[in-house]
Amino acid sequence: MSGSTSPVIGFRQMQIMDVTAVYRVETDAFSSPWTMEAFEQEMLQNEYAYYLLALDGEEIVGYCGAWLILDECHITNVAVLTAYRGHGIGEALMREVMRRTAGKGARVMTLEVRVSNDPALGLYRKLGFKEGGIRRRYYTDNGEDALVMWTELNEDE
Repeated sequence: MSGSTSPVIGFRQMQIMDVTAVYRVETDAFSSPWTMEAFEQEMLQNEYAYYLLALDGEEIVGYCGAWLILDECHITNVAVLTAYRGHGIGEALMREVMRRTAGKGARVMTLEVRVSNDPALGLYRKLGFKEGGIRRRYYTDNGEDALVMWTELNEDE
């Protein structure tokens, strides 16, 4: 991303051809990333998987993964390339996933977040998520606890 101008972000649903680019975002964002095979399995075998991409032109700069089961949407991961952070892309991506999954019948959204991830916690609280509990030693890379958060979805959002 060049200069200080904010990118114009578009959205589209992930397809199998996007796995390599999504994996690039994943490895940029996380110290213990999912494997390419995990993303391939999500696209090819998980009937509940719903992944939305954030695009700067044709470039995939972020994504949000979710499992849409009955009336619940469980966020599996959210990531934005380091070079694109600080421009509201994560928030726009989450708002779009909330809107789209509510349109598909989801009434509640849940997620886990590292207790130390202050930027994500701030975003989720801004989006109306509430604290639901703690999953002790949830993260296998360092044994960190996860905060379980949830929010009700409104189809009008």
